[in-house]
Amino acid sequence: MNLPNILTISRIVMVLIFVVLATLANVGWVDAHWVFTMRLTAYALAILAGATDLLDGYLARRWNQVTDFGALMDPLADKIFVTATMLIAVEYRLMPAWIAVAVLCREFMVTGLRTLAAKKQVVISADRWGKLKTALQMVMLAIAGASWVWEFDLYSEKWFHIRLWYVWNAYLWGIVLVTVLSGLGYFIRFRHLFLHTDEKSEN
Repeated sequence: MNLPNILTISRIVMVLIFVVLATLANVGWVDAHWVFTMRLTAYALAILAGATDLLDGYLARRWNQVTDFGALMDPLADKIFVTATMLIAVEYRLMPAWIAVAVLCREFMVTGLRTLAAKKQVVISADRWGKLKTALQMVMLAIAGASWVWEFDLYSEKWFHIRLWYVWNAYLWGIVLVTVLSGLGYFIRFRHLFLHTDEKSEN
């Protein structure tokens, strides 16, 4: 268990604690004085878990500590993180459910493509679109989480006489667009992995 793998496992643990705290903060029998503390702690854990997502892979490559365990658990930890945070955001009505469905469908489809590529000894690394998608999603979750902790309504509040509802929805649509395009790019670029051609006809 090297440091990158420890960070990967800690990300899963932090996400599980985040889900528990976020759920308890919404039940009626929890004292109101504890609700803000629980929300803030859950939010901090989610931010920290997102930071480990960037750090563990970087350290594994920099220190040449890439292992089979890390190759298996890191993408699984990423999917657990995205799924958990998206579902909590939907539960608290911070975003429409279809946004979460679109993002999660893309994530699992690309994971399936990477699994197929691994069987054929092909490595699919994140491209610029994929990195942009991840960055936009992290910012989205950070904004949604902040509105949840400090209880300001993204759909009714106004900044500079502009309803945040318009800005927030435009941002969500932009994320969906980048998410879909980034996933589509992988399937177009690596279509040879799942589209079999007749080699005889090409000769």
